[in-house]
Amino acid sequence: MSQASTARRARKSPAERREEIGLAAREIALADGLDAVTLRAVAARVGVAPGLVAHHADGMDALVAEAFGAVVAEELAAVLAAMRVTDAATTRLGILLDTVFGDEPNDVTLVWVQGWALGTRNEELAVRVRAEMDAWQRALAAEIDRGRERGEFGAIDADAIAWHLLAIIDGLGAQGLVRWRADPARTDLTRRALAALLGVAPDALRG
Repeated sequence: MSQASTARRARKSPAERREEIGLAAREIALADGLDAVTLRAVAARVGVAPGLVAHHADGMDALVAEAFGAVVAEELAAVLAAMRVTDAATTRLGILLDTVFGDEPNDVTLVWVQGWALGTRNEELAVRVRAEMDAWQRALAAEIDRGRERGEFGAIDADAIAWHLLAIIDGLGAQGLVRWRADPARTDLTRRALAALLGVAPDALRG
């Protein structure tokens, strides 16, 4: 069998190539940041010419937006899965804090921070950033409301507390990228603030 025949048989479909390009963009975003997702970088990771990436992608703005969305949506899914090991809403929120902060700055935090910054010049990215922020807020509000329904929290505004908590997580997470003010720990600081908003003891919010 000739080499040309083998190459034709091994040629990837447009859908397979788009999936490969999208995966490469996500890997670059996690490893090096969202601003590293360039035409040349994606092409180099896939092992093809930049022109082939340009042919299959719907523009770099869209590719960056999709990479952002895939990375942060995967993070939210992982956090929610980690929380489901228990029924207690207070404990689940404690697991949330331990998971999103951890011991080291999260690679996904850099993707978020750059998403906010780059979104000022990339409207497709800005749309995706807003959508993913809404997804996080809805998930947090649902969990807080679930705790209220279970009697773990009093009469509270779940939506407002979810936005407040998200702002704390985002702010302290961004500061953690440059390791500013390691003491008190970001997790404990957030735990105390959230406990005050929910009207519970801080120790109740331990995973």
